[in-house]
Amino acid sequence: MILTIAVKELRALFASPLAWIILTLTQLIVSYGFLQRIDNFVELQPQLAEIPNPPGVTALVVTPVYLTIADILLFTVPLLAMRLIAEERRNQTMVMLMSAPLSMIDIVLGKFCGLMLFLLLAVGIVTLMPFALLLGGHLDFGLLASLLLGIMLLAASFAAVGLYASTLTAQPIIAALIGFGLLLLMLLVGETAADGLRDRGWPVPAALAQVLSPLKNFIDTFARGVFDSSCVACSLLLTVAFLVLAIRRLDAARLGD
Repeated sequence: MILTIAVKELRALFASPLAWIILTLTQLIVSYGFLQRIDNFVELQPQLAEIPNPPGVTALVVTPVYLTIADILLFTVPLLAMRLIAEERRNQTMVMLMSAPLSMIDIVLGKFCGLMLFLLLAVGIVTLMPFALLLGGHLDFGLLASLLLGIMLLAASFAAVGLYASTLTAQPIIAALIGFGLLLLMLLVGETAADGLRDRGWPVPAALAQVLSPLKNFIDTFARGVFDSSCVACSLLLTVAFLVLAIRRLDAARLGD
């Protein structure tokens, strides 16, 4: 049933003009940045030739592309997730979904997987750009794998937050604002709290606060080609936590009805 719901949500996304607009704008923004980075890399070739063990094309061209994708996800995922539950409530179809022989876990995971399939497709299309560099150069596949893993963990955590926000209201626009607000709050509070606790010599509370800093975890570790199991655990914990919150919210709403 989870797969059935996921496929239904994926079809609904592609039936929405918003999804196509986001895909198009993402490709335009990333393509422009990619071509600009290639021009800069070519211009830097004389200086790089004088440096022992200079950074390669993956670090100077591909990494900034994924940093741009991370920033784009911060704004676009709440917009894509806003309709997952809120629109069902607005259209009075949530009652039918809850009355079906489905658990809240099936509904939440199905909608989450549908959104993740869309995000996987979007990231996969963008990843074709770095592979085009193989025609005239070499890629650091270790760094590329780290970037891909980091960006998908980031997308999963953002999607879980956006899905939870969508359970809080029947208005998709309000859900998008709540989702973006939660992500922005985590971005600001999580980084400040983690750094402050670490400076005071409290590593355990700092590690817990690090869970609220998915974007910082991506920039500081995965974007540098570092596989940090604690950052992977933080991203997974954040994703699971908000999925559980979404399930409990829907359970409470069903009991209230």
